[in-house]
Amino acid sequence: MYLPELLKSVGKKYQKVCVKGICFDSRKAKRDDVFFAIRGSNISGTKFIQKAILKKVSAIVVDSIIKFKHSKIPLLRVRDARKSLSEACSNFYKKKPYYIVAVTGTNGKTSVASFFFQLFKLNKIRAASIGTLGITSDLFKKTNNLTSPDPLLLHKNLSEFKKKGINIVILEASSHGLDQKRLDHVNFKAAAFTNLSRDHLDYHKSMKNYLNSKLYLFNNLLNKKNILYYR
Repeated sequence: MYLPELLKSVGKKYQKVCVKGICFDSRKAKRDDVFFAIRGSNISGTKFIQKAILKKVSAIVVDSIIKFKHSKIPLLRVRDARKSLSEACSNFYKKKPYYIVAVTGTNGKTSVASFFFQLFKLNKIRAASIGTLGITSDLFKKTNNLTSPDPLLLHKNLSEFKKKGINIVILEASSHGLDQKRLDHVNFKAAAFTNLSRDHLDYHKSMKNYLNSKLYLFNNLLNKKNILYYR
C-alpha cells in the first residue's frame, strides 16, 4: 500500500512512499510503518519520533508544530492525529463486516452487547461483540484492556471477523473511546443509547462534556436514520 491510499489528504508528492504497517507506539514500530505521534494526557508521542526513525518507519504523522529535519522520511502535519490514525487503520484493513452496531451509555452497554451476541448465537447466525468482556465470537475470544479498543486493534479484528465469515458485530462505544476518536471511520449501521448518569467526570470535567462525548456517536459517526433507543 502507498501513503495516499492510507490518508486521503496526502498529496501526490508522497505517492511512492510504501507503507507496510501502522503504529503509534515507537516500541512496536517496524520498518516501513507509518508512525502516528499521538498526544496523550501526560506525554506526547512527538517525544518518541527519533526512536521511530531508528526503526526505519516510512512516514511520521503529527498534529502539532515541531522541529524536524530528515531528508528521507516525510513529516505529515494533520489537523487531528487521532482522527487520522482511525482513517489510516480503516483504509489499511478495508474488508470489514457489513453490519456494525454501536451501543453507548453510562450503564447497560455490556449487557446489551452480550444479549445481542447471544440472540444471534442462539439462532445459529455468526456474530461478534467487542467491549468490556473482550473481543468475542463463536470462533475465538480475546481479552481487551479498553471497552473501546484503539483503532489499530479494532480494525484489525474487524478485518479478521470478515475473513472468518462474521458479518454482524456489536461494539461498546465508551465516552473515552468516542472522545479520543477511536471509533471514527467505522461504518456503523445502527446505534443505541442506553442511559446517562454521573460518571467519568475526572476525565470529562463536566456533565455537558460527558454528554457531548456520547452524542458524538450520533452527530458525527452515524446516519441519523439508523438511531435506536433502549430503555
